[in-house]
Amino acid sequence: MKGERRGRAALVVLGDIGRSPRMQYHALSLTRQACLEVDIVAYGGSDPHSAVLEHQSIHIHKMKPWPTIPHLPKILQPLMLLFKPVFQFMMLLWFLCVKIPAPDVFIVQNPPSVPTLVAVKWASWLRRSKFVVDWHNFGYTLLALSLGRSSPFVAVYRWFEKHYGKMANGSLCVTQAMQLELAQNWGIKATVLYDQPPEFFHPTSLEEEHKLFCRIVKNLNEPRGHQDCISNGEAEHDPNTTLFTTQVGTGIILNQNRPALIVSSTSWTPDEDFNILLEAALMYDRRVAAILNEDDSTPEDVLSREYCEGKQFLYPRLLFVITGKGPEKQKYEEKLRKLKLKRVAFRTMWLSAEDYPLLLGSADLGVCLHTSSSGLDLPMKVVDMFGCGLPVCAVSYSCIKELVKVEKNGLLFSSSSELADELMMLFKGFPDECDALKLLKKGVQETRSSVSWETEWEANAKPLISKVISGNF
Repeated sequence: MKGERRGRAALVVLGDIGRSPRMQYHALSLTRQACLEVDIVAYGGSDPHSAVLEHQSIHIHKMKPWPTIPHLPKILQPLMLLFKPVFQFMMLLWFLCVKIPAPDVFIVQNPPSVPTLVAVKWASWLRRSKFVVDWHNFGYTLLALSLGRSSPFVAVYRWFEKHYGKMANGSLCVTQAMQLELAQNWGIKATVLYDQPPEFFHPTSLEEEHKLFCRIVKNLNEPRGHQDCISNGEAEHDPNTTLFTTQVGTGIILNQNRPALIVSSTSWTPDEDFNILLEAALMYDRRVAAILNEDDSTPEDVLSREYCEGKQFLYPRLLFVITGKGPEKQKYEEKLRKLKLKRVAFRTMWLSAEDYPLLLGSADLGVCLHTSSSGLDLPMKVVDMFGCGLPVCAVSYSCIKELVKVEKNGLLFSSSSELADELMMLFKGFPDECDALKLLKKGVQETRSSVSWETEWEANAKPLISKVISGNF
């Protein structure tokens, strides 16, 4: 890109870099496929993947986050809403203009838009660099979730987002629907770069599964409320046996009466209605009890003993593992503690960047509750699930079919009742006779190898970034 020196790119994330997988993958591709030195300017918090941490050409610069002030009087809260973006703006300018070497191009994650787009535009002008916006969603629609679409703050936010977004030298976006919206209503020409899983998202081997379940055995066996169908009666003393696997000699086998493992990744935000999943779990529990002619008087310890003795039922126990961090996590954990379910259990946990793909590759089904504040972005968690060979049940909204192909690699639902129907249908006869689930898994396997993040980035992002840097865009 520049003959006299190695080119340089700066990735800007006004958020936790460990929870920004797409920007991590950008960093790896910029250095591996475009041969650029990469500076990441972001907040700390969660560790990114080891491939990013250990790469010699990727340099992470962590900003100080806005300090939280507990028990702030309401009269001062509007002032804090004004001071926060000013603080963030000054912090960004300091890092982008002083702390890092001058880049050929800034690539900024949007949202958040304010003050990020303003700061990056100013920095690109001061350092004579170009800048590219990677549109993950629209910031003003996220703000509208809490303030309402009619709020004047939302209108001002949208103006800043549109005005400074149009000043970018190039744009990437995550769906064709978003590309059309940007072109028709924002006057912005964007290139679609679909999220794809990188190479470390792949199906998990039995040996990897067993080692993972041994590592997280404490998290799996500890209930969030009273004892449940997973914590009761399970053999915890045998180091060769987990809920799902058993080591026999040098080999690993799956337990025949294991629970079905369902993973849902969430950021615990208002655009993901977790109540849908709780209600669907309750419906599953009650419907199975009705089919088996059980009533509320059936003691839980009887069921636990039957499971422990190896008895199989037409419908399995379900273990939902919910991963992620976010503002509404505590609220929903309180609800989980109050649930009394006989055949369904929940666990919440945070996994390392290395263990998370292994969990997805070990699961039987993924559930996605993402609805999109704009209706124009796609959930990356589903992309990761597909990369690990995991079929998905996802909330239906306007552009989700760009990713989830119904009855091919997943199913869609619009209510808790529909999700419960799908759980009943997919897990009937688990683990051997669940033909509908097996067909979805086969469909995921057939489609997962057709494209990768590297090929998608090479075909769409690299040409745009090269043109922007050379000034030919």
